Amino acid sequence: EVQLVESGGGLVQAGGSLRLSCAASGFTFDDYAIGWFRQAPGKEREGVSCISASDGNTYYADSVKGRFTISSDVAKNTVYLQMNSLKPEDSAVYYCAADRLTTQPLNPYEFDYWGQGTQVTVSS
Repeated sequence: EVQLVESGGGLVQAGGSLRLSCAASGFTFDDYAIGWFRQAPGKEREGVSCISASDGNTYYADSVKGRFTISSDVAKNTVYLQMNSLKPEDSAVYYCAADRLTTQPLNPYEFDYWGQGTQVTVSS
C-alpha cells in the first residue's frame, strides 16, 4: 500500500523558515517523482516543487524559486522541502504526492498518490 506522510508544518512569522518532510512507503522510491503541492482556502491546488528520485532533477514554481529547496534522502524514502523567507501568501495546506510517469511535474492532476497534508501558516 502506497503511503505518504507529511510533517513539519506550523505557524511561523514572515521571513522565517520551515522544513517539511514527506515519508514514503509501499513503492520503489527510485521509480517515482515526488512533488509538493499547496492549497489555500478558496484556491486551486498548485504545484510548488518536484523532484525525480531517480535522477535528482528538480522543478520549482516561479513563486518559490530562490526561497524553497527540495531534496530527497533515498535511504530514508523521504523528501524534504526547505522553505525560507516565508511570506503570508505561502500559507496553505501543503501536500506531497507521488507519480511514476509524470511529464508535468507541477501539475497536481498528474499525481496518483497523496498524503494527508500539513498546515503552514505564515503571519505578517
